[in-house]
Amino acid sequence: MKKTYKFLSVICILSSVLFFSSCKDYLTEIEPGTDLLEDFYTSTEAAVQNVTACYVPLMWEYNGTYFSEWFIGDIISDDALKGGGSTTDMADAYDFENWRTTSGNGLLLNYYRAQYQGIARCNLALQYVGEMEVGKDENFTAEMKARLLAEAYYLRAYYYFRLVRVFAGVPMVLEVIDSSDKWAQERASVDAIFTQILSDLTKAEADLWDKSAYPAADAGRATKGAAQAMLMKVNLYMASPYWQTYSLSKSAAECYADAKTWGKKLIDSGEYSLCADYEDNFTLEGENGQESIFEIQYAEVPWGDYGEGFGFTAGSFTQILIRSRSSLIGGGWGFNHPSQNLYNEFEAGDPRRDVAILVPDASKMENPAEEIYLGNKLLNNKYAMYRDTYTGCGYGQWGLHASRGPLNNRQIRYADALLMYAEACLGAGDAVTAKEYINKVRARVGMAEISVADEAALRHERRCELAMEGHRWFDIVRWGIAEQTIKAYEAGESTEYKAQVALGAGFQKGKHEILPIPYDEILLNPSKMEQNPGYN
Repeated sequence: MKKTYKFLSVICILSSVLFFSSCKDYLTEIEPGTDLLEDFYTSTEAAVQNVTACYVPLMWEYNGTYFSEWFIGDIISDDALKGGGSTTDMADAYDFENWRTTSGNGLLLNYYRAQYQGIARCNLALQYVGEMEVGKDENFTAEMKARLLAEAYYLRAYYYFRLVRVFAGVPMVLEVIDSSDKWAQERASVDAIFTQILSDLTKAEADLWDKSAYPAADAGRATKGAAQAMLMKVNLYMASPYWQTYSLSKSAAECYADAKTWGKKLIDSGEYSLCADYEDNFTLEGENGQESIFEIQYAEVPWGDYGEGFGFTAGSFTQILIRSRSSLIGGGWGFNHPSQNLYNEFEAGDPRRDVAILVPDASKMENPAEEIYLGNKLLNNKYAMYRDTYTGCGYGQWGLHASRGPLNNRQIRYADALLMYAEACLGAGDAVTAKEYINKVRARVGMAEISVADEAALRHERRCELAMEGHRWFDIVRWGIAEQTIKAYEAGESTEYKAQVALGAGFQKGKHEILPIPYDEILLNPSKMEQNPGYN
């Protein structure tokens, strides 16, 4: 599927399908030549196109503003500062950094709506592909139908997981919204959302194919291993101190046990292994490779689509968003500066630090006032450059089209899965196995073995291994350590940074672990959509 998405055709087809779906209840007479929704689902190709379209909102990073998930996962955490040309550059992200986020935040609105676009597409596929009879053509076998439905279940779970860990309970829509009386939906509880996610992932895991069973053209589709990794991850969230406060129907002990079971299945499958070279995870050649469990697919499409919004590019904005603002270092916009706190976390000799963080040569900074953000000049290196091509500037090649790049976003790597398995083992009281798998991750980069596996060792390893990959905020929230982590981080940063933080309200436990439901969404449904505590 990598670089072979028929993005525009799929989007156009889906748009027409959704149009007729939304209008059919209001039509009293079908005009000659009108396409009905059911008429689309006549072949394997149609079913594949609909399910392929379910992946597309994962790619979206721009509508009214930029809303890549790392704005939340990195910038709110102790791993990164907002960056950009100044504190006023992208105010929505600045409010994240300064604990002033409101329900009017445009980044959150776009992020929220993109996930529901994905959910709507999954619901469409689950209903209408589900109603297709096996044998529509020679390729629409029972196995193919089951796999396609499993992909849609996986993706629906994935979109809901993205929503619940940012907003807590959200409306749970599990059918096609094809009439006005279905529009207003109440917020479901956190427990209900997590339970549905586990149900969808369990269905997906049963019928998805192993990664090795897919042809090369389908690289990037959800696999059995991707479902197992997510089942492990969701159970770890549910087991955690923070999410257990939401009165979940599964105990922490049950969740740790289930996470351990799913992690072992993933590892025992033999489908994945660590790359010999850590840096290969972040190159074009390394995409969908041996360590890749699930990644968002991008392609280089140099179209003049700036300002068009959802779905008008197959490329990623991340590269230009995070590259240095100086042309000699990348010619980007300079967001997502790694913090000094993160830089200091790495042990001496850990090669992962220099893969994740670039310390720019001052002589290459054309305008230090724009390049250095609140006293911080460090740059995000993992997704900024395509280090497969050397151009002589010393920092790699960023492709033919500066603003929409082809570099995939690695959502789940095998190293991440090994550390999740180690965490599940710790939670289940098996420190011996936890130590074994933490050390597997460390050995890949030549780091000495740890002698004791505990929470501190696990958390340190996750931070270093996954630095600047958008995980950190969600980790410190679920571990229940957000307040002390953020306060320690703010106390140790630059004088300029401390001065800006002092302008905000400061982190408030019980409020800032989640973000506000967008006001525009509450306005659409005021009688059933209450706001999160502490926000207005």
